[in-house]
Amino acid sequence: MEAATRTDQHREEHAQTVSSELQTRLLVVSLMALDAVMLALAFGAAYWIRFELSVPVFKLEIVPTKSFYIEVVAVLLPIWLVFFAIAGLYRVDNLLGGTLEYSLLFRTVTIGFLVLTMAGFLVELIIARGWILAAWGFCFLFCAIGRFTMRRVVYMLRTRGFLLSKAIIVGANAEGRSIAEQLLQWRTSGLDVLGFVDDAPEGRRQPQHVPILGSVQDLERIVETHQIHEIILATSALDREKMLDVFQKFGVMEGVNLRMSSGLLEVITTGLNVKEFAYVPLVGVNKVRLTGADEFLKSALDYSLGLLTLLAVLPVIIVIAAAIKLDSSGPIVHRRRVLGVNGKAFDAFKFRTMFVDSDHVLDEHPELREELARKHKLKVDPRITRVGSLLRRLSLDELPQLVNVLRGEMSLVGPRMISEAEVDMYDQWAINLLTVKPGMTGLWQVSGRSDLAYDDRVQLDMYYVRNWTIWMDFQILLQTLPAVMHGVGAY
Repeated sequence: MEAATRTDQHREEHAQTVSSELQTRLLVVSLMALDAVMLALAFGAAYWIRFELSVPVFKLEIVPTKSFYIEVVAVLLPIWLVFFAIAGLYRVDNLLGGTLEYSLLFRTVTIGFLVLTMAGFLVELIIARGWILAAWGFCFLFCAIGRFTMRRVVYMLRTRGFLLSKAIIVGANAEGRSIAEQLLQWRTSGLDVLGFVDDAPEGRRQPQHVPILGSVQDLERIVETHQIHEIILATSALDREKMLDVFQKFGVMEGVNLRMSSGLLEVITTGLNVKEFAYVPLVGVNKVRLTGADEFLKSALDYSLGLLTLLAVLPVIIVIAAAIKLDSSGPIVHRRRVLGVNGKAFDAFKFRTMFVDSDHVLDEHPELREELARKHKLKVDPRITRVGSLLRRLSLDELPQLVNVLRGEMSLVGPRMISEAEVDMYDQWAINLLTVKPGMTGLWQVSGRSDLAYDDRVQLDMYYVRNWTIWMDFQILLQTLPAVMHGVGAY
């Protein structure tokens, strides 16, 4: 509690030193300056590639002069920054938005060079086509790298109390608490949750260090007193009349953003879409968690790295297959019926690690059968063969699942695969789990593996589904090998 109090005081000192609006302006100005530097470097790199590197693809039809291209760049730099501003690349809502920001950047750079090409044709401006092509690619690449770096800096600053918008959550019910817990865990979100506003605080259980500041009737006073910039409505906590009243007061208020949850946060993490039918806007729920560029990036990672890994470990697979066959009778590969995206069942492949008649062993050990039903794992399992014990300890029994990845049934990184019998263990979270492909590895793999309680595994899976990014996948992949080598929680 004392640490939390000191953190709050530290944030207040930051807020008093530099106002939130000034911090945002400084961020935008810094980003413009960074874009200008990156664009200049991109144009320079294009000149070097085109005229000084002697690449055989390019034909030196005219002798270039550096002064000419310096003049061209001097004219293009401010024009490009204006293009970026018009496209919304300096609007706060579009910043730090991941693939959305990069796609907007790519589209703007492409349009800019199309305009340059057309202008050169109309005014008969002779600019090397190779330079234009190289500059187009470098402008996107360099500016994307710059913005990626800026994002890391902003995330670091947010953990130190800068570039945060003060927020309150209207509604302290289960949905409101879930929103608060999510925002508190994701410290780089940019929202500093000061507390709840709720008409029925009695019996409400709020997250630690997040107080109830007052009732909905006090909302106007709370916003003014705490200088709130973000109001988040947990729609399931308010009736229609109260919600409309909040919208009438704050929907168009300057300096305050009013945001509304879906009302189904506990069971939906896939995203929403709006489509009109006979001019009536209806909200639909995406059937899968990843769409568009996110789906493409994850699939590209799965298929490319999955194929390379399968080819690399093929000799190991052959040796393991021979060892299994020599160690005990039965098939080399075991098929386990599990659930994939949207509950579609498929057979997950694993090297067989148990004796063929393993179920009969449990008949002699009822205490082990009870432990298996409770944890879905046995720390000491008499059903496992000698080779199987080694394979499980090194997680080599899962190598055949690379085939499942290449068949599109699994992903390299994802939540744990579950059988139909385990669905009830996930309760209301099951619909979230089945919106992504199960993974060969995941947060559960690098966070303790089988030593984790089942409820902890469920929470890790939910955290992954809610907070997925391609960078999280890379991080988990990098952490998987050390986790496997140490053998923590593997049995």
